[in-house]
Amino acid sequence: MKIAFHTPLNRYGDGAPSGDRLMARQLVTLLEDLGHAVEIIPAERSFMREPDAALLAAHKAAAQSVVTSLSERWQAQEARPDLIFTYHCHYRAPDLIGPALADRFALPYLVAEASDAQKRFDGPWAEAASLARKAILHADLHLCMTKRDREGLARLIPEPEHLVDLPPFLLGVEEIPEHSIALRDGNKPVRLIAVAMMRQGNKAACYLFLARTLAVITNLPWTLTLIGDGPERSVIEAAFAGFPPGRIHFLGRRERIDILAELATHDLFVWPGLNEAYGVVYLEAQAAGLAVVALDSGGVPAVVARDRTALLTPDGDEATLAATIARLVKDSGLRTRMGAAARLFARQERNGDSARRILASALGTAIARHGRKALETVL
Repeated sequence: MKIAFHTPLNRYGDGAPSGDRLMARQLVTLLEDLGHAVEIIPAERSFMREPDAALLAAHKAAAQSVVTSLSERWQAQEARPDLIFTYHCHYRAPDLIGPALADRFALPYLVAEASDAQKRFDGPWAEAASLARKAILHADLHLCMTKRDREGLARLIPEPEHLVDLPPFLLGVEEIPEHSIALRDGNKPVRLIAVAMMRQGNKAACYLFLARTLAVITNLPWTLTLIGDGPERSVIEAAFAGFPPGRIHFLGRRERIDILAELATHDLFVWPGLNEAYGVVYLEAQAAGLAVVALDSGGVPAVVARDRTALLTPDGDEATLAATIARLVKDSGLRTRMGAAARLFARQERNGDSARRILASALGTAIARHGRKALETVL
């Protein structure tokens, strides 16, 4: 098939580092592995960090321009796709393009990682939330990457067959360096690591949460490496400034290949994950052979195997997170066993093989459902 692929949250291929951009590329790779030709819809993102009526109006105008341009080109049957695939659709980044094109050309419309936000219908986000819901209801099929998103969509779409689970996955796991216990010097501090952009919102909040958490276990032998950069770096550096010298290492922004290499030289991945969508970096850390300590928050449970590869603590509980990190710092045997399990989990259960099968089936289901909907409309 020919598939038109759209990413409202971030422009595809913009080069910026983030897990959602990586997942978008991975989805395209799987679609191409299945033999499909993928055309990236040439659009800027519709994301808004804060409600902004003027910006939303500008996004709508830009989207209409893209719809008009593609509509002209797709008049030629050979240029027209067979299906529209949108990755991400929610109130901060509604799909303003996919439904219009799907309507105009009677195309199947499939959406991955959508989320509905009923509480945003009262207040300044109302129009954006309404636009996102309109797209969500238009979709022939949804691919749900977390339990939280599925539960939210199920309140809106009662037919369970219209929601298909697609657990987050990681391609190229065989190329990720592995942590080697043989290289571990038991006399040296346990090496903790976290990787995230230093931007405002949940990311900055996680860094500050981690600083407060670790401050209560400075009596234990550990070091922390932080990889990431962004506009909130000075605030984050200030939060860690009170730690003893040599404890905290800021590496700044690194290329993904270098991040993967760094993960393999550490012992434990610690990232709170406050309201995290899910976080591909958790899979990368596990593929490198690191156990994970995080909060039971957002979509984090979707990318770990609870109590097998990761210890998850109650959302927002700094004291329990600190105690759990301390437990793994002190218990090298448990840390090693969980790290080995983490490596197997990421490399064998989340390596993209099952995602490929799920995608292949979902495409056929979306097309079949679209056909049934069209027939029902005629009848």
